[in-house]
Amino acid sequence: MAVVTWERRGPRGRALLFGLCLAVLIGAGASLGSWQRGPEPATFTTARAHGSPVGSGTPRRYLVQVETGTGLSADRAAGEIQQILADPRSWAAHGRGAFQLVSEHADFVIRIATPATADRLCRAEGLDTHGELNCETSEGVVVNLRRWTEGSPTFDGPASDYRHLIINHEIGHEIGIRRHLACPGPGRPAPVMMQQIKGLDGCRANAWPYDKKGTYLSGPPA
Repeated sequence: MAVVTWERRGPRGRALLFGLCLAVLIGAGASLGSWQRGPEPATFTTARAHGSPVGSGTPRRYLVQVETGTGLSADRAAGEIQQILADPRSWAAHGRGAFQLVSEHADFVIRIATPATADRLCRAEGLDTHGELNCETSEGVVVNLRRWTEGSPTFDGPASDYRHLIINHEIGHEIGIRRHLACPGPGRPAPVMMQQIKGLDGCRANAWPYDKKGTYLSGPPA
């Protein structure tokens, strides 16, 4: 869940570029009216899943919930998230947190919600997600269903790869990384803590905090 910040980074052209990207995102979602409305109040289905801890140290237990009526399987989503966090390119493999999938008594919750519901949950924390973005809340992570199923036009890859970025970025915030990063240089991998949905600034889209050699993919502060 990106901790959403709307500060203007860099020149006016960059701000205009993000505005155009956001307009494209909103236009692309025009056919998703049923997602936009969302039930009021929303209800969630909790994944009936349990996994082994990944990473070293005391694991932070998380459960996965999916908004009821979306057609997305909570159990399948939980399995996918578990695989992402267990990947050797993710946080836990490098001593940056330990995690365990549970179905109750969790330390934080990852919720996948319709755009309208995601906006309400994020707005309660003072974050404006515009029907398009994810966010971090005091309870955990809120994932926008549109981003989960469609990916992002700024990300070069299928939606399944973009889901890797969603989880790694938001878990980065969950483990205490507060600041976003910027592109370290043209042609280089974008840091996972970069808000890649706002544009890549010459970087290559990247969904992982570490590369295959175990090098942390960083960049300057945004």
